[in-house]
Amino acid sequence: MFTATSTGHSRTSSLWREIFRSPNVGSPILDYIRQSGRSRHMRLGFSLPTFGPAAKEMNGIARFAADAEKLGATSLWVGDRLLTPVDPTVGYTPDSPAIPDEFRVAADPLTALALAAAVTGEVRLGSSGINAPWYSPALLARALTSVDVASGGRLTAGFGSGWSPEEYEAAGVPFAGRGARLDEFLDVLLAWWTAGPVEHRGPLFTIPAGHVDLKPVQRPHPPIYLGAFGRRALRRIGERADGWMPVWWAPEAFPAARLTEGWATIRRAAEEAGRDPDSIGSILRVNVAAGTPVSVVAEEVRKIGSVLPAEDLFVDFTFVARSVDHTIDLAGRLLELVSAG
Repeated sequence: MFTATSTGHSRTSSLWREIFRSPNVGSPILDYIRQSGRSRHMRLGFSLPTFGPAAKEMNGIARFAADAEKLGATSLWVGDRLLTPVDPTVGYTPDSPAIPDEFRVAADPLTALALAAAVTGEVRLGSSGINAPWYSPALLARALTSVDVASGGRLTAGFGSGWSPEEYEAAGVPFAGRGARLDEFLDVLLAWWTAGPVEHRGPLFTIPAGHVDLKPVQRPHPPIYLGAFGRRALRRIGERADGWMPVWWAPEAFPAARLTEGWATIRRAAEEAGRDPDSIGSILRVNVAAGTPVSVVAEEVRKIGSVLPAEDLFVDFTFVARSVDHTIDLAGRLLELVSAG
């Protein structure tokens, strides 16, 4: 179960003591796994076409979502980019100062989730991840609550802190201190989703006591996952999140040991925080490099799926897909290959 820090003067600490004492409240991720049966077989999902050439067809997002569900996808996901700097301070990967051209076209992730929620009935809907420090916590909490309610309780809320100083500048938020900002954002989100009245007073955010009666369908709240590879960020997951959202590449771009070592760090942090490490989940995103055949993607999905105990895995065709129709075709071909073994 996601846990709150002691940041600021809020009601979250006493709230969590009440939740932990309740015999009727379980871990959101354990409930999610039991309901979906993901321990029995691989669940394969896809990123919605919100970046690159396909994202210019905004009216195609709903079509992709509906078709992907019919093809057998079990989850649909969004990422979060704001702009592509002309002269980036930080590149997309440690090996390159550049940022992919595909990120020059970026649709709003919350709009995409709402579109997908309207045309699907079973698939999980998630963010991997929304760069939480860019946003007002109250406004983002309201939007995510609306997605969970509109979808009938299918939201997985994944967050990160981003890596582009220029995007932070454009969002009007300081790049320095983004980890502390993420921590307090999560405190506000928890209060918004579970408390009544809602109130939070901290170093960065203030929510005056108020009534917020629209709550998520999922109780006590939707699963909260964090994307991270840095040591402190990994420990944050073990200490307070429901799960981890790491990234893999097809073809392989770094040793799988980086995932297993990160997973071990999270589990140790959970134990040290007095949490059950088995209550923490993982959802793996597989980015497909330009020019990679679908057959290679299928091989990587099977391989990495056997390395990291992820209850969900989803594939992002941003760097391959030329259009929404092409993205649908790629998803269908991959589902066929993976199901065929």
